[in-house]
Parts: sequence; structure tokens; C-alpha cells
Amino acid sequence: MFKKIMIHTRRGIKFLVLFIIASFLIVGAVAFLYKPTYSVYINNEQVGYTENRTELQHRINNYIDNGEDKGNVAFVQVANLPEYKLCLLKKNIVTNDDQIFDKIKEEGITYYRYYAITESQEEKLYVSSFEEAENVVNQLKEKNSSNIENMAIVEKYETDLKELLSAEEAVSKLYTESPKLIQVAKKSTGKYEATGTVDTSLTTSTAKANIGINLIRPVSGVITSRFGAGSSIRRSSHTGLDIATSTGTPVAAAASGTVTFSGYKGSYGNMLVISHGNGIQTYYCHCSKLYVSAGTNVSQGQKIAAVGSTGNSTGPHLHLEVRVNGVAYNPQNYVY
Repeated sequence: MFKKIMIHTRRGIKFLVLFIIASFLIVGAVAFLYKPTYSVYINNEQVGYTENRTELQHRINNYIDNGEDKGNVAFVQVANLPEYKLCLLKKNIVTNDDQIFDKIKEEGITYYRYYAITESQEEKLYVSSFEEAENVVNQLKEKNSSNIENMAIVEKYETDLKELLSAEEAVSKLYTESPKLIQVAKKSTGKYEATGTVDTSLTTSTAKANIGINLIRPVSGVITSRFGAGSSIRRSSHTGLDIATSTGTPVAAAASGTVTFSGYKGSYGNMLVISHGNGIQTYYCHCSKLYVSAGTNVSQGQKIAAVGSTGNSTGPHLHLEVRVNGVAYNPQNYVY
């Protein structure tokens, strides 16, 4: 009996040893031919394999938080994150982490964070950070910008990144100068006391000078006398353009500039001259009223006078001249 037990025991030990050897051989063969890896699925579709699940997921998480290192990225929205399943992969099969990551990026929607500066609830421009936006608003306050009370800062999250300006560029674009008090020329018995100086020489040119600015019509009306025309009431050819309209019609500045003469000037009657730089001037004559004095800065379209019939005039009209370095040119080359 004991002998039989010993025989069976030796057989069992031999079988166990063979089993262990066989197991080691199988494990060795598998380890030689295969490697443990992860099969990656996106939306239940297999997209590849990765050996390092943790490293790949960290890369994806960093992309979701920061985008592709572009400025002002708030986050990236990814609808379907990858799922991982452990598997054995033949060693000759290459993993494809980069392709898996590119697949994630294809489905990602990038959201940018930036700040809009609004005026009366209208978005005017955009800056990168809240600190920059605050700096812009504070600078506008220091400069007493006339629109500061209507300014606000709005945080934006959008899929399209707007053009972002520096604080200096933003201040330059948003600043609006407070309106200056209009200096009214002094009036004496229908004739305005003159301030400033004016050139009333009769030098004219039929050429077209390049003045480099755009002029608007000071008044609307009927042209009654053109540049260069002769008349019994003049001692020379016409140095400007006459536009007839009713007395009191507002006269607008044809372009922005500085008033260099305001007052009564003989045959020109009540007269205004605006200098626009580079020797370019516009003359407004025969006015019934003058609203600005010499030294006043005016903007294009600002009301500066009223149509009249003062000086050498047969009826209410505006006499308009365009001069470059004192030479009168045809106003119809630039306006009307």
C-alpha cells in the first residue's frame, strides 16, 4: 500500500514539474512574441494601440486644458474621450500614439478667452487679458475721454479668436476728445470783428493741385458763379465758387482744421478761413453769422457759420475758395 502511494506521489511530482516547465515555456514564448499593450477606442471605434496609457492620457488632458500652446486658449471641448482595453500585441506591430492624438484633435473644438471693451454696449475692440482691459479704461479716465461713462469690459469665450490689440493701440482707437467750447466771434453792427490773418491776393491757377484731403460740401444749393468767371461787380476773374441758398443756412467745415481768420474782410463780407495743414486752406465768405474765432480747432462737418449776403454780394450765397500756399484753385476739382 505504501509502495503504491510513493509511486503515485513520484508520478504527481513529475507531472507538476512538467506542468511548471511547460508553463514557463509558454509564458516565455508569449513574452518573446507578444507585449502587453492597450487597445484604444473612440466612440466604440478602435483607433490604435498604446503601450503607455498614462502618458497618452496626460497628453490628451494637457491639450484639453491648454490647446496647442496658442495664446488665449480657454479650453478645448472634446466630445468623446478614449477608452482603453488591455491586450497582448505582437512585438512587430507598432503603436500609434501620435495618430490617436491627432484623431482627438480632429474632434476638438477650441474656445478662446479674451476681453471686449464696449461703448454703449457695442463691442469696439479686444484685448488679451482683464488686466489690459482695466489698464485701457483707466488710461481713458486719466485722459478725460468723453466716452468713458459708456465704457464696459466683457469677458468673451468664442471659437474664433478676434484681433487682439495692445493697451496703447486700444487707448488710441477709443479715446474721444471732450468737445471744446465754441468761441463765438465778436459782432459789431452786423460786421464781425476780425481775428487772425488772411491772404486775399488774386493769384489763381487752372491746374489741379493734389491737396491730399477729402472735402465735403459746406452747403447745398445752386451754383450761380463758377471759378474764373468774370463779372461787372468784380475787378478780376472769380477766385472761388458761389453757391446760392437761403440766408441763415448752416455752413459746415469742408474738412477738419484750425480757424486762422474770422471776421469782416471788405468785399468778402463776414469771412472764415480754415487751415488744413500743408498750406491748404478753405475760405467761406459773405456769411451772415460766424460761430468760431481764429485759433479754434474744428472738425469736418461742424457748423461754423450761416449763409448771408454781406460784403460785395447781390444775394444770399456762400463764396467758397480752395487755396494752396495762397494760390486759389477751382473748388469743383475737389467738391460739387
